[in-house]
Amino acid sequence: MKIASFKTGSAASYGIVTDAGIIDAGRRLKNFPTLKSLLAHGSLGELKKLQGDQPDHALAAVELLPTVPDPDKIFCIGVNYATHLAESGHPTPPHPMIFTRFANSQVGSGQPMIRPLESERFDYEGELAVIIGKAGRRISRDKALSHVAGYACYNDGSIRDWQRHTSQFAPGKNFMGTGGFGPWMVTTDDIPDVGRQKIATRLNGMEVQAAPISDLVFDVPALIAYCSTFTELAPGDVIVTGTHRRGRRLSHAAALDEGGRRGRGRDFRHRHPAQSGQGRSRSLGRTRGLRRGRLSAQQQGQAS
Repeated sequence: MKIASFKTGSAASYGIVTDAGIIDAGRRLKNFPTLKSLLAHGSLGELKKLQGDQPDHALAAVELLPTVPDPDKIFCIGVNYATHLAESGHPTPPHPMIFTRFANSQVGSGQPMIRPLESERFDYEGELAVIIGKAGRRISRDKALSHVAGYACYNDGSIRDWQRHTSQFAPGKNFMGTGGFGPWMVTTDDIPDVGRQKIATRLNGMEVQAAPISDLVFDVPALIAYCSTFTELAPGDVIVTGTHRRGRRLSHAAALDEGGRRGRGRDFRHRHPAQSGQGRSRSLGRTRGLRRGRLSAQQQGQAS
């Protein structure tokens, strides 16, 4: 089951994404107005009951929001692919490298990702996001996956020079409009073994990153066990698992900067990552993806 958060006009909701359109769950499940509230009450089963309903909206008619617009916590993992470690020359760390991202830095699929005026170094980082469905503290590795609601695509856009101001990454990871989250979550019953998936990032149709999820140094159960040791994980929390190779500068096409100016070269139109066993995405088109048994997404956007 694919679940997206979206907006029609000024009204925000969420629902089931089908080939025929979106079944509006927020309209039907009044006690659970957001995806986060549905997860907090352990009510994915109520959502599944709606799968046979007629869609309310065409996908092209809605504005997609970040898959979970209001998570309590977003944990991002640095240098978590074996190939990335080899590329950077770092030894394998004994513990995950963790930094945090704020919810208001996120945008939905198809929305512009924005390079701030303070920097010209805006890099893509295509990643797998894990969405927590059940609260827990000190979760053991063998029970970790039972706390997962589903998986989504994430573009952990990085303002690279600000990231390197100190050893703490947070300033370079939290400018407004730099984190692309979506287009939707695929529930775990459709992806029982995420380690068999592959992740790929495409920029304007060109594949610029690709790796199997199995290349993670700290896999999903290990990350859940570690993060839940120092804090309680809550439904709707997000763990962004790391990028395969260091993301490069988004400089392939024209776009707008924060002041609305048109530029070339270092101002660019850019795409969301694709994550897929058979990943496909169309250049500068509407989002497709996260189909049964595989992950696939793109984000059309401006980053300036």
